[in-house]
Amino acid sequence: MMPRNSLATGDLFAELDQGNTPLSEGGVILRGFALPEVTSLFAEINDIAARSPFRHMTTPGGYRMSVAITNCGDFGWVSDRRGYRYDAIDPQTGKSWPDMPPSFRALARCAAGIAGFANFKPTCCLVNRYEPGAKLSLHQDKDETDFTAPIVSVSLGLPATFLFGGARRSDKARRFRLNSGDVAVWGGASRLYFHGVDTLADGTDHLTGRHRFNLTFRKVR
Repeated sequence: MMPRNSLATGDLFAELDQGNTPLSEGGVILRGFALPEVTSLFAEINDIAARSPFRHMTTPGGYRMSVAITNCGDFGWVSDRRGYRYDAIDPQTGKSWPDMPPSFRALARCAAGIAGFANFKPTCCLVNRYEPGAKLSLHQDKDETDFTAPIVSVSLGLPATFLFGGARRSDKARRFRLNSGDVAVWGGASRLYFHGVDTLADGTDHLTGRHRFNLTFRKVR
């Protein structure tokens, strides 16, 4: 398979025109963009989880999150009663988070470039694991200190309903189906828009079983 970063610019924008879904100004869903790589991405997820296991974190209010989480990269996103934050150390293992695989970084950079955000350099990849019944409430990604960089979100496994709202929590959220291999990118005017994932329906994926995985790439600082 040809590496993403070896594609010519014309080829990249040809891909962008093939059935992709606009989210907002600065936002798009690249349909099936990561589909050729889902098997290798899933293998990398398993390797990351072997070193920094999935866990259900607690919100500052004491709520146990239904989505299981791990991280890779220079920083990891963590939550507990002290608040939401990024940390270079996995609090569960006491060690640095696993390095971000080159394939992860290349995919995120290429997807961001297609969406109009050149030279994206993610420093954190939050890995979410959903099982049937899990959901992610509407929220903003605002724990970073650099809002000029986009968010790149890769879906693997069971399909999900992505909720994408506006700058205020009260703004009506639109609903988008995300299939395995879809990549959502948003930044610029929509960088701080509220978004979430509706309750995951039961099902079985040939690769991930009764799970959905999501890779969320961010530049922390």
